[in-house]
Amino acid sequence: MALAYIESKKPTATAAAIMASPPQLILTQDDLKKIAAYKAVEFVESGMVLGLGTGSTAKHAIDRIGELLRQGKLSNIVGIPTSTKTHEQALALNIPLSDIDTHPVLDLAIDGADEVDPDMNLVKGRGGSLLREKMIEGCCKKFVVIVDESKLVNYIGGSGLAMPVEIVPFCWKFTAQKLQSLFEDSGCVAKLRISPENGKPYVTDNGNFIVDLYFKKDIGDLRAAGDAILRLAGVVEHGMFIDMATTLIVAGELGVTVRNK
Repeated sequence: MALAYIESKKPTATAAAIMASPPQLILTQDDLKKIAAYKAVEFVESGMVLGLGTGSTAKHAIDRIGELLRQGKLSNIVGIPTSTKTHEQALALNIPLSDIDTHPVLDLAIDGADEVDPDMNLVKGRGGSLLREKMIEGCCKKFVVIVDESKLVNYIGGSGLAMPVEIVPFCWKFTAQKLQSLFEDSGCVAKLRISPENGKPYVTDNGNFIVDLYFKKDIGDLRAAGDAILRLAGVVEHGMFIDMATTLIVAGELGVTVRNK
């Protein structure tokens, strides 16, 4: 997929080092994630309260923030982690942490996404942290989303992969069936997420289950779809992040693009 250059800037020294390679060497998906993550950290300034995302791309950004703190290039940063895993990573990097009870308005959040449509709407939560991510990233002045170009889709659900919905464990089959019926016209299949570690239902940091929805067709109006999901008793939150991203950073083999809303 070719990328249109929305913003053209020289890459940072670190990003340039990642990209510099012999012509025959092809950048891996993880290389692209790292490039996007390092670009996003350029938005971070000393004294900020930061939402720290969850997932393989956000991990690179958190590592970079920790590195800049150690080097003294950033100071007085407060991080708000979106998952237990991110909390543990940030602690290991000596990033000071707090929560949205103490800091109800954040300066900036950086996180990845599982899908991004042309309007910068997102699917998140395939890593299982969608509720905390939405709570924290929903109270940020600026939300920077970092992806590699494989995450770009024509419409939400267009990858054919999961759109997660967090639900209470009580009578989960009933809730899953209601969710599937809701999007019957889009060929929806609802599947309870199973943990590969123990073969049991995956349990979120909040003690809930996740039902993954798979669509064969566009589900149409995303706000209407999201509202319909949330009206179902038993649903906690869905993984569509509608009109939340303020900046999108995409890394591809042709370079890095930055798009602002």
